[in-house]
Amino acid sequence: MDLRVRKIYEALFALEDLRELFRHAVPSGLTKAEEAQFLNGIARVESIIRELKEGKGNPIQEVMAGLELRTREEEFININPIQPGGRLTPEARKALIGYGDGYSVCDMCLEGRLDKIRKPPVDEFHAELAEFVGMDEARVVPGARRGFQAVASTLLEKGDIVLVSDLAHYTEFLAVEIAGGVIKEVPSGPQNIVTGDAVANTIELVKEKLGKLPKLIMLEHFDYSFGNEHDVVGVGRIAKEYGIPFLYNGAYSVGVMPVNGKQIGADFVVGSGHKSMAAVAPSGVLATTDEWAPRIFRSSHIVGDITGRSFENKEPEMMGCTLMGGTLLSLMASFPAVKERVKRWDEEVEKSNYFIREFLRIEGNKVASEFARKHTLSKVNTRESFDQIAKTHKRRGYFLSDELKHKKIVGEFAGSTRVWKLSTYGLSWSRIKYLSEAFIEIAEKYGLAVR
Repeated sequence: MDLRVRKIYEALFALEDLRELFRHAVPSGLTKAEEAQFLNGIARVESIIRELKEGKGNPIQEVMAGLELRTREEEFININPIQPGGRLTPEARKALIGYGDGYSVCDMCLEGRLDKIRKPPVDEFHAELAEFVGMDEARVVPGARRGFQAVASTLLEKGDIVLVSDLAHYTEFLAVEIAGGVIKEVPSGPQNIVTGDAVANTIELVKEKLGKLPKLIMLEHFDYSFGNEHDVVGVGRIAKEYGIPFLYNGAYSVGVMPVNGKQIGADFVVGSGHKSMAAVAPSGVLATTDEWAPRIFRSSHIVGDITGRSFENKEPEMMGCTLMGGTLLSLMASFPAVKERVKRWDEEVEKSNYFIREFLRIEGNKVASEFARKHTLSKVNTRESFDQIAKTHKRRGYFLSDELKHKKIVGEFAGSTRVWKLSTYGLSWSRIKYLSEAFIEIAEKYGLAVR
């Protein structure tokens, strides 16, 4: 472990303890006893900073009793396939400190609607979000799954057909199930890529067997299993030809690469804040066109039979308001950086391909995803390389996890040496090269041939 990282956390926690003094003091000022506590707290911070500068002292292990300190982003290279795109920016971490309280964004809520709050500028953020994904109107939601659910519950009636990929995320299935719909899967074929033609063929099969068209098409731009790119533009075109609404699942694209829903042909764009927009979980975005906004973001019409109460300013599919505190502010605080980083997507893909090419130098290593890579998430197959070592190693498959952790690399599925996933998103070139060299060094250590 890195003592300096631990000391930085310790100093941050000490400052939070100082902050807590003011949360309990009367506004007119600290008492003598509180002033004494304040000075003691300052002395504690100074002592920690002194130890930080000198590289001395004991490293802290926990946030509090039973809650281990999480330092994987500071002390390691994290290649977990679902985590890099959600790594917080410094601005988001600062916003979390200031707005972590539950209803912190509601201090100046004058209209009872999250997207109408002007201070902080939540209203402006919603407008920018819609523009960012090339749509007309947007809402923040508690994760992409709640975006799927909002669309499904609006459009579907019991027994309605929804087309999804055979690589679709389970949350798409659950959203359809809750709404009473029926799933029909579009085959991705031997290349594990869904095409517009495959969607058209599946529509025709549904039409022939059931005598009706699907009510909705849901397709991810990049799937979570292989990170392969699917023909969303072709699917958008087919959807328009048949007059079927199309939900673009951008959980692994919105926030890391440029996305324009209208150009794609989507009626709905769903993104994930915690997967790809450098935000706290659970967070995400649902955007749509002017055509669908009145239905998806409809106002409540229910009326209480005794009180006569009604809630016209609330949106049922949003259950009123969605992200009320640190989740929303982290999304907002990271947004300027997210808007800039999508412009560098080509470089991220270039780094992904550099790593995979180096990884494939190890005899027996294969990439299960399409190659050359078009995304930073990749599925690799090491059955004929690292898994051969695992068969006789006393630690079995965990030997690779041990070796990687020794080199300060974490995030691979612990114990897996057959087929597993990783992501290089957000790594600098120096880290990409370090990561590549680490795998080669491990291979050479165990006698695997390196081309």
